Amino acid sequence: MSSMTRSKRRSALAAATVALALTAAACSSSDDGASSDPTASSSGSGSSAFQPQHKGGTLKLVAHAAAGSLDPQVNYTLQYWQLYQSMYDGLLSFKKVGGQQSFTVVPDLATAMPKVTDGGKTYTFTLRKGISFSNGKAVTTDDVVASFQRIFKVSSPTAGTFYNGIVGADACLKKPASCTLKGGVTGDATANTVTVNLTAPDPEFAFKLAVPHASVVPKDSPAKDAGTKPLPTTGPYMAASYDPNRALKLVRNPHFKEWSRPAQPEGYPDAIDYTFGQTVESEVTAVQNGQADWMYDPPPADRLNEIGTKYASQAHVNPLTAFWYATLNVNTAPFNNKLARQAINWAVDRSAVVRLYGGKNLASPACTILPPGFPGHVDSCDYTKGGGKTWTAADLAKAKALVKQSGTAGQEVGIVVQDDDVNKSIGQYLQSLLTQLGYKATLKPLSGNIQFTYIQNTKNKVQLALTSWYQDYPAASDFLNVLLSCASFHPGSDSSINIAGFCDKGIDAKMKTALETGQTDQKSADQQWGTIDQEVMAQSPVVPLITPKLIDFTSKRVGNYQFSKQFYMLVGQLWVK
Repeated sequence: MSSMTRSKRRSALAAATVALALTAAACSSSDDGASSDPTASSSGSGSSAFQPQHKGGTLKLVAHAAAGSLDPQVNYTLQYWQLYQSMYDGLLSFKKVGGQQSFTVVPDLATAMPKVTDGGKTYTFTLRKGISFSNGKAVTTDDVVASFQRIFKVSSPTAGTFYNGIVGADACLKKPASCTLKGGVTGDATANTVTVNLTAPDPEFAFKLAVPHASVVPKDSPAKDAGTKPLPTTGPYMAASYDPNRALKLVRNPHFKEWSRPAQPEGYPDAIDYTFGQTVESEVTAVQNGQADWMYDPPPADRLNEIGTKYASQAHVNPLTAFWYATLNVNTAPFNNKLARQAINWAVDRSAVVRLYGGKNLASPACTILPPGFPGHVDSCDYTKGGGKTWTAADLAKAKALVKQSGTAGQEVGIVVQDDDVNKSIGQYLQSLLTQLGYKATLKPLSGNIQFTYIQNTKNKVQLALTSWYQDYPAASDFLNVLLSCASFHPGSDSSINIAGFCDKGIDAKMKTALETGQTDQKSADQQWGTIDQEVMAQSPVVPLITPKLIDFTSKRVGNYQFSKQFYMLVGQLWVK
């Protein structure tokens, strides 16, 4: 998410120099690689019974900024994907547990995993009976069909990458407003079934049905981004009010009854108050004083030692399947020149970025797009001084020679970053580096609420941007195909996740082959993705900077902390009573 992963992405993740004490004292979950099987067995472990004595109270969350639209089919940030776990449901979902099991897909609004026929192209789901939306209306097969159509009507960011394999999707991508997915998604109210037909088998389809963009919402939901107006939910919580400048308030959905503990467990807090507009410093103080229970933004440098010593039992450190990277616009000068792009990859001192982010306990240098411990990752580095499989040092002399060779020295380069301390400090580092290389570099910091959509829109002519990507689900295509395929580039749109504008027909064909190989041989497919990663890096449309780790800092009264590798901390499972 990744968003959320959120992607889901953690769009405003930030941290700074860390004290060794923190990681030594904090509990951390081990990173034992990712399962590439979306339909792995889900029986048994991890669904401990609800403990009614811990039910109740108000959970208080704080963040520097909100994350934009509350619409689950539109929002692509981990900040809200994390909340959607306890709000919205799809036909399938990722298991709501901590650890490696959280990559397992389980039936949610469907009674069981789908019946797959026609050589992997037809999925038939039976809908559970007796589930209602938070507005009291029963969930029907019509709602499910309308929700699939709505993915295209609202131009969901993954419509063209996750759901374009559904029969009829091509017409929907061309004319979203009139989308019917004719022959693609049909409901049978009498049998209470929904059938999805694909144009070709897709081994990742179960994953794609388990992320928030495939949430089931009422059939009369608006055919455009619902924005700040909350849509009715099926999970244990619903939004009572939302003002992106101030707060989001979640309360219990009065119509929720637990139907599957692995898919959608009952929530513990009676209410969840999420307040925006704080400085990161004040967030830390609020958690320490018990005025807040959790902070979204990682703690700043000067507070980490204190957290790691005085508040060690309240700090939770977890490695992430994610990367922070700089995008280089391949369609605009100077980065329409491959040599200029390669120069930036050679020049960046990733260990300096690690320091700015929070030190070795919070990040490690990255040289590939696929993160370590992720399907398809291969240790390889085209851009390290003296060569080697992992990044060790920058080569400024080589970078300067490439800039000279490219004839781009002296050109202006704008760098667009989020305006929080860490993103800004990395941006300032990149600005000074580009100046050293002979460019006229300027820094443009924007609010975290708008930066992510701004850098996607080609109308804003962004040359270099700092951003990050957190897996949506554990598959290599979720990095390479989503971020760098021709299908992910939509000029003039706020949801063009291929920010570099990179489109290489040869590499695109190899991605298509790897996706096809994955239908029958995931291991071979992962090897193909590893090679594709290296081929993309040779073209240098992006500069991988770091692989981050995450600190969750919780208040003294919080219990039952669980970290899902898929969507991170399980908010609705925290005890505050």
